[in-house]
Amino acid sequence: MVTTRTDPTWRAAASVVDPELRVLTIEDLGVLREVATDRDSGRVTVTITPTYTGCPAMDVIRDDIRAALAAAGHPGAEVVTVYAPAWSTDWISETGRAKLAAAGIAPPGPAGTTGPVPLTLSVRCPLCGAADTEQVSRFGSTACKSLWRCRACREPFDHLRAF
Repeated sequence: MVTTRTDPTWRAAASVVDPELRVLTIEDLGVLREVATDRDSGRVTVTITPTYTGCPAMDVIRDDIRAALAAAGHPGAEVVTVYAPAWSTDWISETGRAKLAAAGIAPPGPAGTTGPVPLTLSVRCPLCGAADTEQVSRFGSTACKSLWRCRACREPFDHLRAF
């Protein structure tokens, strides 16, 4: 039986924080796909999708899900990783985008799945809101972020890249 987002089992799994983007839960990030409870055995199975193949945070996320569910009375939960459909930054919730901005991380724009590849010329500064920014490095503190600087407030900030 697939649980709903209001079910305590879903809520327990959804409360797990992403180890690289500590302001987001795996639900905010769109990594949490499904929580199901077997009617006969009561065993919980959680389905997740990594942000990209080989994401180093996935082992920690799996362990944290199991620990959260054990604390909620569901020891021995199974965590299944699925790769299709591939995760997209479009799966980040509006709440998640707001949390990123509040933490000084510029949320990604739409990833898009058809047509030309979008080119990011400027990213709005999450600190002062200015559009006059520049990319300092294509690589930031994690593989999914790039480093930017605002020309108006002169502050550096991370930008979560769209993919």
